[in-house]
Amino acid sequence: MSDEILINVSPQETRVGLVEQGVLQEIFIQRASHVGVMGNIYKGRVERVLPGMQAAFIDVGLDRTAFLHASDIHVDAANSPASGAGDINALLREGDSVLVQVIKEPLGSKGARLTSQLTIPSRYLVYLPHADHVGISTKIEDEDERTRLRDLLTQLIEESGRPGSFIVRTAGEGVNSEELRNDVTFLHRLWDSIQEAAPHSSAGTLVHSDLPLIMRTLRDLMNDDIERVRIDDEAAYQRCVAFAQRFVPGTAEKIELFDGTAPIFDLYGAEDELQRALDRKVPLKSGGHLIFDQTEAMTTIDVNTGAYVGYRNLEETIFKTNLEAAQTIAHQLRLRNLGGIIIIDFIDMIDETHREQVLAALGKAMSRDHAKSVVCSLSSLGLVEMTRKRTRESLERILCEPCPTCMSRGRIKSAETVCYEIFRELRRTARQFQAREYRVLAHPDVIARLADEQSTGLAELEEVVHKPIRLLAEAQYLPESYDVVPL
Repeated sequence: MSDEILINVSPQETRVGLVEQGVLQEIFIQRASHVGVMGNIYKGRVERVLPGMQAAFIDVGLDRTAFLHASDIHVDAANSPASGAGDINALLREGDSVLVQVIKEPLGSKGARLTSQLTIPSRYLVYLPHADHVGISTKIEDEDERTRLRDLLTQLIEESGRPGSFIVRTAGEGVNSEELRNDVTFLHRLWDSIQEAAPHSSAGTLVHSDLPLIMRTLRDLMNDDIERVRIDDEAAYQRCVAFAQRFVPGTAEKIELFDGTAPIFDLYGAEDELQRALDRKVPLKSGGHLIFDQTEAMTTIDVNTGAYVGYRNLEETIFKTNLEAAQTIAHQLRLRNLGGIIIIDFIDMIDETHREQVLAALGKAMSRDHAKSVVCSLSSLGLVEMTRKRTRESLERILCEPCPTCMSRGRIKSAETVCYEIFRELRRTARQFQAREYRVLAHPDVIARLADEQSTGLAELEEVVHKPIRLLAEAQYLPESYDVVPL
């Protein structure tokens, strides 16, 4: 089964799904209410310099000031180490203007992450105006091809007579000199336009924006494995074809207008897969399951055998479950776009060979991921530690919001616990107020428990306070909310 890209367009939201072998692997979402800023170039103004953190906060016109670390600041040749290069106080002062690029979207309560070491991508290359070396994508493994590309780019740089350098993207494997020359010329012209616009831009404004989501998809995701791109909006389809014909040669014929009767994300069960990606529990085909817990600091994944009992022995059952879990974890990390520190608690394995095979399976499954990841060996506690580059919000953070009932704890107090709190509040209120009666307003489940299982305790409390207690169910109350009203 071939790989495809599904693009669902509406006035409010654009969704791009990458389908590999008939399974939704990655999802990209852009909403009209929140357009991503990744890759955008701004003229920023330094708001605060923090020597203790060797960083500065930059106003680029976003809701929150963005973060720029000293290590991400381009240092001119004139700023030699002797003149203090690397020291934030020597590089920036409050009120300075600086040309910066977003390398990480605002995440949670954190502002965007910036760099002044700018990079400008095209189909085959990434231009680095301030660098002086040629780079080749690590996914191009053939040494002869790497050498050919490096020599070719070096020659093109010398011919242009311009500063800066390039990195060959994975899509550049096998391209000829003319295609690379066209990309070099395009990127030089684009950089010239940015340099011309920057001096006339006021601080805190956008100088250059990256391509819209659909165009970025064609630029970044299109490869020989993609058999077709389906788009369910005619206007977007026309724009994509025109863009592909000009900038992504050989791919325009792969773009199709989808006119099916069912929604496009119903293909391959992509909509259902997307909904399941929001669940905390992920079932395994064997009967086991995974538990995903995403926190501010890290993501933890617990592997359980569940109903799977195997056919031979316990060790073999654990090994089979862990192998399947490794494949599913790699899929879910991509689909949920989970990044940062990730801790995986595989089921304990005694056999060292089994451990190595599970780690190898996880590494192989992660190899198709577009985000850079590093998988460490098993720790002394039997945990696998890994990192995955995080540049944008996770799927859960995009589609969900904190629960108003549990206040993001993931748990709510039981009805029994709330009943006991009400008993304590009744005693407290009775000491403070003289009343004819006390009325309790609470969620229907809590009121039902007070009238049934806790009726004896409620009767005893009436004797203590010497006043009747009336119960009133309020459907609009949250399960943990209640009021005790003296009348």
